[in-house]
Amino acid sequence: MLRDAGLVDSDEPAKRLLCQGMVLADAFYYSGSNGERIWVSPVDAIVESDDKGRITKATDAEGHELVYAGMSKMSKSKNNGIDPQVMVEKYGADTVRLFMMFASPAEMTLEWQESGVEGANRFLKRVWRLVYDHTAKGATAPLDIANLTEEQKSLRRDLHKTIAKVTDDVGRRQTFNTAIAAVMELMNKLGRAPQETEQDRALLQEALLAVVRMLYPFTPHVCFSLWQALGGEGDIDTAPWPIADEQAMVEDSKLVVVQVNGKVRGRITVPADATEQQVRERAGQEHLVAKYLDGVTVRKVIYVPGKLLNLVVG
Repeated sequence: MLRDAGLVDSDEPAKRLLCQGMVLADAFYYSGSNGERIWVSPVDAIVESDDKGRITKATDAEGHELVYAGMSKMSKSKNNGIDPQVMVEKYGADTVRLFMMFASPAEMTLEWQESGVEGANRFLKRVWRLVYDHTAKGATAPLDIANLTEEQKSLRRDLHKTIAKVTDDVGRRQTFNTAIAAVMELMNKLGRAPQETEQDRALLQEALLAVVRMLYPFTPHVCFSLWQALGGEGDIDTAPWPIADEQAMVEDSKLVVVQVNGKVRGRITVPADATEQQVRERAGQEHLVAKYLDGVTVRKVIYVPGKLLNLVVG
């Protein structure tokens, strides 16, 4: 724009403009002696909520019964601004940053909820615990990719699919909330993964290094420490972004849902490259499906490759 207006000779330094949304917070007030609204900071509101989290009653320390005005843009006029320094001192800068990036798409409005900040804090503590539980068991051997079990292959597939998604979400789409959500989903799987063999621990080492590197743009202080604890090469500041292994993301098999006249009658596992005819034959061998095909004629077949087989019989 500046170049087109003739104000500068060079191209714009930025390739894309991201306009962030406004931050909303709860607003409360009570009526003064002259009927004017006296706004009370949500920090000073004593709130009662129902089992669904909806505010049912609010008062302040002086006993005024407060009217809940809903979520509105943070402003001085409504006295509903939240001092980020208070949150930083209570939860840490990384937690506050993670919450703000995760709570909504950057260009949309963000509803400030301290419960959301607490949730972000719990997540970072889970990452921290898993890393230090892992490193407490000592150094890991190199991962032998050629000799992974099926369960290990599945976990590594999830890891590299997550890397691919986060890379796209952060770099191209700039949807930081979905990138963080993908890492959280992966962390749930890592937390349940076995750590009994050297291969298990080597795979977890690969995964945790990738998790920490992907979270680094959002939570740099925590990730700087975790990277060192994991023995990451060099400083995380200059560490390369993880690259998704295309081969690791290839699925050897698919789980196909089998329906008969639109009702689910079974699920079968077939090779990823199985043809429709092979899937039909495999479905016919599944005893939970076969009993619904006995003595009837298959009149129509609806097949969604690798996902669904619906047999219409009559």
